[in-house]
Amino acid sequence: MVDCLSKVMLHTVISCWQSVLGLALLAVFVGSSLGCPSRCECSAQTKAVVCHRKRMPTIPDGIPGETRILDLSKNKLTMINPDDFGAFPSLEELDLSGNIISYVEPGAFNALFVMHSLSLKSNRIKLIPLGVFSGLANLTRLDVSDNKIVILLDYMFQDLHNLKFLEVGDNDLVYISHRAFSGLLSLETLALERCNLTVVPSEALSHLHNLVSLHLRYLSISTLHPYSFKKLFRLRHLEIDNWPSLDHIPANTLHGLNLTTLSVTNTNLSSFPYQALKHLPYLTHLNLSYNRIRHIEGGMLMDLVRLREFHLVGAQLTAIEPYAFQGLRGLKVLNVSHNRLDTLEKGVFQSPEALEVLLIDNNPLVCDCRLMWILQKRHTILFGDSQPECNTPEGIRGRPFQEFKESLLSYYVTCTKPKIRENKTQTVTVDEGQHVLLHCSAEGTPRPTVSWVSPRRRILTARSHGRVMVHNNGTLEIKSAEIQDGGVYLCLASNTAGNDTLMTSLAVKSLGSLYANRTQHYTDPSNTTANGTASVTIGLDLKTILVSTAMGCFTFLGMVLFCFLLLFVWSRGKGKHKNNIDVEYVPRSKSNGTNVDSADIQAGPHRFNMKMM
Repeated sequence: MVDCLSKVMLHTVISCWQSVLGLALLAVFVGSSLGCPSRCECSAQTKAVVCHRKRMPTIPDGIPGETRILDLSKNKLTMINPDDFGAFPSLEELDLSGNIISYVEPGAFNALFVMHSLSLKSNRIKLIPLGVFSGLANLTRLDVSDNKIVILLDYMFQDLHNLKFLEVGDNDLVYISHRAFSGLLSLETLALERCNLTVVPSEALSHLHNLVSLHLRYLSISTLHPYSFKKLFRLRHLEIDNWPSLDHIPANTLHGLNLTTLSVTNTNLSSFPYQALKHLPYLTHLNLSYNRIRHIEGGMLMDLVRLREFHLVGAQLTAIEPYAFQGLRGLKVLNVSHNRLDTLEKGVFQSPEALEVLLIDNNPLVCDCRLMWILQKRHTILFGDSQPECNTPEGIRGRPFQEFKESLLSYYVTCTKPKIRENKTQTVTVDEGQHVLLHCSAEGTPRPTVSWVSPRRRILTARSHGRVMVHNNGTLEIKSAEIQDGGVYLCLASNTAGNDTLMTSLAVKSLGSLYANRTQHYTDPSNTTANGTASVTIGLDLKTILVSTAMGCFTFLGMVLFCFLLLFVWSRGKGKHKNNIDVEYVPRSKSNGTNVDSADIQAGPHRFNMKMM
């Protein structure tokens, strides 16, 4: 009994002392000098003072010196002066967001050596001078977004050696100095959004050697230059979002990066950036949603060997070609919802059995034999919250995949071989320079794709452009036919079930002569057959005649000019030479021997005079 009473009394004494100590701590924190500021809320346990939305024009009096967390957001503060917070050396978090601060004096946070979070968000700051952040050697998070800042000066963050997160978006930024981020040795996450930058600040970013995540949102940048993100060797996550003017990503833009996550969304890209992605072998997550990418070609993504998730939502996608994901053995999540796909064939994937999540809803899907593999896996694959539905055939329109019965698959999910309506070889004759239309329409399930093979074995498809092109309905158009366009064209209609062909012969008549169909012929007599008929004829049209005449005229004029030149040279030399020439000679002996007649020797050489005319 005595022991019980002793324990009760001991417990009571301990409780009393705890209460006394708690009151003492509260007195030290709250009531040591002026107590908790009027209209603010204070917590002795967390040493926090919250003066949120109190319409205070200045920093209130009575804030305990031991305060660690100070919230002055949504008030009427207009300026931060040096040593405004000098009495709070233990301050760790300071929130000044939502005020009307227009200027922060250098040295305003000099004494806050242990502070790790500072928010100046949603104020009216236009310029942050050098020295504002001096003394904040242990700051890890800084938010200066949603102000009126126009320029980031060189070395303005140089004292923030331990800063890890920086928010500078929602400003009027037009320029970031090349050394603005110098000194941010530990920065891991940077957000630049909703500002007036027109180019990526590549030089400034190159100082962030430990940057891991870079978020570039809502910018008016229209061009990405090669090596835009140079020296960011540790960058792993890059987000480019809402750049409405961006329509192309050059091949070397991302060169040198070791990204694992890349997101390029809500831009004006009209083609898949195959070459830009070629140097990203460590990429695991790719998001190209809400662009204007219509096709994914086969065999172009083989370098992305570690890709696990691919998102291409709302991109006007109409076709994913066979072998498009060749090499992507680890692809587990594919999201191509809200596009214009009518099918997704099994041959698209390197390892279709590895696919775990397939989001293909809100597409005009044609449920034929090409989708049979998906319907057979419908119980083991995840389709997300919205089930894909058949758009055709009519009997199963609007039916979700999960509700299909096995007995319906063999009845509705079928394919039929293409059949070209024109089943006879056609012959088309046109004049040179005319438009040519070669028709080839085919029926089948799924709808056959039509391509043409030219007489020179060139394959022409609906993506061929230029003077010769194939329309979506299968018609081959040749603009301004030329002689070399003549020959036999082969139309090939194909789908999953097979193919059908049709040949069309095209003859192009020449209109080179001035008189249509009145071509003169020259027969080479040296090239005749045994019966005397010439085997080679050379057409002489107007062009040939004109060229020949011009060559003859040039030759004649050249000869005349040469004669005039000789006459000129002769006339310049007239009168400068002698008209008479004396010639001496010794006559030969009349005998056949070697002896010369002595009379001739004595007479000496003979002479005669010749006059030059």
